Amino acid sequence: MTASLLQLQLADAVATEALGTALARCAADGGLLLFLHGNLGAGKTTLVRGYLHGLGHGGAVKSPTYTLVEPYELAGRSVYHFDLYRLGDAEELEFLGIRDYLAGTAQCLVEWPERGAGVLPVADLELTLEYRAAGRLTRIQAGTERGEVILACLRRALAAG
Repeated sequence: MTASLLQLQLADAVATEALGTALARCAADGGLLLFLHGNLGAGKTTLVRGYLHGLGHGGAVKSPTYTLVEPYELAGRSVYHFDLYRLGDAEELEFLGIRDYLAGTAQCLVEWPERGAGVLPVADLELTLEYRAAGRLTRIQAGTERGEVILACLRRALAAG
């Protein structure tokens, strides 16, 4: 399978949240494993906030840096926001029960996935945020057939405005 790639320039946090919302709408009908790459402060949690708001979450969204995972139940859908920044060893994910989180139709959004290398499976989508001038350059790459479908939906949604 040839992985599709979408590149976008995001002007600010509002645009980053809007991308998260659009992504949530495209992924709403099933499971998802989304890896979020980027330096500290690049906007990973901002994108997750937009994603969760796109699924109907009205409360605050913070990065689960110390708890490693923050669960959300939204309209009968399980969404798990992981932050692996403080993970000491990828094997700790086994103790966390990572396989249970990834089973079924849960949506898992994983910040710092490289810390879970060797334990985490291939992501449906990998999203990278990089500082560019006043905004962020965003690259979204599909890694599975499900990711290809979501990315095609996202392209259509962004083109429609």
